[in-house]
Amino acid sequence: MKQKKSKKESFKVTFWGVRGSIPTPGKETCLYGGNTSCIEVTINDTRFILDAGSGLTRLGRELITHGPLTAHILFTHFHWDHIQGLPFFIPAYIPNNEFHFYGPPNPKNKALKQILAGQMKPPYFPVPFDIMGSKKTYTTLEPGSQFKIGLVTIQAERLNHSETTIGYRISYNDHHVAYVSDTEHPAKGLDQHVLKLAHKADLLIYDAMYTDEQYHSATSSKIGWGHSTWQEAIKIATATDTKKLVLFHHDPLHNDKTMASIERKAKKAFKNCLVAKEGLTLTLL
Repeated sequence: MKQKKSKKESFKVTFWGVRGSIPTPGKETCLYGGNTSCIEVTINDTRFILDAGSGLTRLGRELITHGPLTAHILFTHFHWDHIQGLPFFIPAYIPNNEFHFYGPPNPKNKALKQILAGQMKPPYFPVPFDIMGSKKTYTTLEPGSQFKIGLVTIQAERLNHSETTIGYRISYNDHHVAYVSDTEHPAKGLDQHVLKLAHKADLLIYDAMYTDEQYHSATSSKIGWGHSTWQEAIKIATATDTKKLVLFHHDPLHNDKTMASIERKAKKAFKNCLVAKEGLTLTLL
């Protein structure tokens, strides 16, 4: 009797939106991309979506051919550049699909559903959130919490951004992806929460919105704006024995030429480093 072959394991990360703050379409950003934060992580048959910026709309057009569809959508926080793709996410309107939403608590104690529905209320949007016909669940995550979905472990840690923001560590079969966006590094030393997320990660995706020169500029300092630099990203990657570093959440003012220059400099400082581009897929398994 022939032994049935076991299904090959897979762990892939695809970037659908890599920009911060606001979408920046145009000829000057077409190489790296102008859509805001959205990353797809697929582990075997389980799909995770990290943030729902405008890049989610492109992912939605890809997933429309898949069905019925189940996905877990993890929000770092609820600024527009991390939620603005949700109203245009076509799979959420299809009744046979199922989505599980996760996100941090907020100071006004609004329910997660209430936060997501807020941007779809008049006068901001013509269609209410409840028109989305898919099945949906909502889970609020406290910083420092950990939970499992099947054989996948997800760890949430507090990041240094406005209100409550969390980063994620997704682990499966001794492989780890750390998603650290948005955060600002401390004035001295390294953020212990970020170190915990990135410890021996196969892949660290880090908020490298600025350069050190911009961050410390005498005329237009970015200190206190809630974001970090590519130089700090390299410090974290080095301290945590990260295998591959991906710079993420690009400044909307950084065109392709600027991003290419940052990538060259970063690679000299940390060999296994690259700048996130829309459409980039990285395979861990």
